[in-house]
Amino acid sequence: MDILTRSHLLAAVGLAGVASLGALQPAVGQAIAGLKSPVPTAVVNPVLPGDFPDPSVTKIGNTYWATATSSNWGPVFPLLKSTNLTDWTLVGHVFSGEQPAWADYYFWAPEISQDGGKTYIFYAAHKKGGNLAVGVASADRPEGPYRDHGPLVGQPDGSIDAFPVRDEKGQPYLVWKEDGNSIGQPTPIWAQPMNAARTALTGTRTELFRNTAPWEGRLVEGVSMVRHGGYFYAFYAANGCCGGGCTYATGVARAKTLLGPWEKYARNPILTQNDTWKCPGHGTAVERNGHWYLLHHAYAAAPGGEMVGRQGLLSEFVWNAGGWPVFVSGGPGAPAPTRPAPPVRDGFDGAALGLAWQWPVEYRPAATVGGGQLHLTARPDHGGAVLGHTIYTANYDATTTLLRLATLPAGTTAGLAAFGDPDNALALLAGDGRLRLVRRAKGQEEVLVETALPTGAGPLRLRLQARRSTHFAFAYSADDGRTWQALMPPGSDVDGAYLPPWDRGIRVGVLAQGPATAVADFDEFTLTSQAL
Repeated sequence: MDILTRSHLLAAVGLAGVASLGALQPAVGQAIAGLKSPVPTAVVNPVLPGDFPDPSVTKIGNTYWATATSSNWGPVFPLLKSTNLTDWTLVGHVFSGEQPAWADYYFWAPEISQDGGKTYIFYAAHKKGGNLAVGVASADRPEGPYRDHGPLVGQPDGSIDAFPVRDEKGQPYLVWKEDGNSIGQPTPIWAQPMNAARTALTGTRTELFRNTAPWEGRLVEGVSMVRHGGYFYAFYAANGCCGGGCTYATGVARAKTLLGPWEKYARNPILTQNDTWKCPGHGTAVERNGHWYLLHHAYAAAPGGEMVGRQGLLSEFVWNAGGWPVFVSGGPGAPAPTRPAPPVRDGFDGAALGLAWQWPVEYRPAATVGGGQLHLTARPDHGGAVLGHTIYTANYDATTTLLRLATLPAGTTAGLAAFGDPDNALALLAGDGRLRLVRRAKGQEEVLVETALPTGAGPLRLRLQARRSTHFAFAYSADDGRTWQALMPPGSDVDGAYLPPWDRGIRVGVLAQGPATAVADFDEFTLTSQAL
């Protein structure tokens, strides 16, 4: 992908006057070769499909390890590994059980790094009774288990987006953003020494730079640093990160020494939107086989793409004659190819719940797997017990089968739903002899459609269909999916545009409401992405 403007590309390779991007491609290759940089490779994005904001990556041995923001979905911070930066496997989570005791929500921007034989995760979270703060956890192996060491810094305006780096003398530092934009103030990027254990800051903090350029808008954030050619380079994101009105883009600054002075690139931003992806930013620079990449996030530009979430992309760059990074592939009007969305089928055949399932971070459900079934204990509050799965495209179908309806206690309902968070959901629920389509908005529930369950109903298959992320249709089948009965007439889809909070994508999955003594049983869950 780029996400690079044509004028920037022309300027980067010194070829002003070339008429079109197509005519430019051979010249670009020659110019890149002249810089003794490898010829760019083709990357098919997204490499992290679904909602993986603020991705970070490091190489440990022969393997690349990555993590990403989980926000208010648990388990906290996915752990993924890859041998090639493009094919990733989810292998666990930094905090797979309880989240750190000092924090309650907004688990953002984990930065994974390796130093002195240990793996470190520097992350942001909301401090109980306080504001956003930066914490750190460590492990002897990248897959964990991780030990949390608590917060390192929590300024009154909030502290987020930490990045560890050694200065030119080898002293470890923590770089982070002061969250001044939360109160209408500038956003300084700070650096301060750390102790050898990475568990405390020492010495004096120094401001590196802040938002000063018009394109940066209200903030700079998400700094990632590399050393190249005698400089520290700081890749950073700026402007509005999230939602349909996002304005995010990526810039770069450099300095001979960590504490500066820092110079921002005159041709910033270096990474902007194209016809396929919009609002790219907040990532980590990484090298593989002589090629340089930024693993970062962006929204799919297709209608409804922002409701999928910020997906993980890999964008290649080279170093120009002036020593600045330049993103080299694609361009406006030339949409990059996109990787097909993976199909999901969970038959609940294992001994434990699959790693891809998520839940509201403050309300972990009680769930077990056995005999090819999922057993979900109901919850009487906060919208019920929720298990959700990230979506991959704006158009998708999800199904599940609800078993043993007749044994559900009175006052218990269970079914299939699309979730924004515990207070916002669209759910098809069965129980008490009825089937209900329920809209939950800001914690208030409204029954949109209600009908009697089929007489003598056995297993009940439920289906949710979404188009452009906002148009939802629901149906049920009493004969294992051979025939379907829609809950609403054609053309009267339910509007789900209200579902996700500003920083998250939609999840789809299963739900159980009612007394904590009730258990709902599910057989198989599928999620299938559909063409636009």
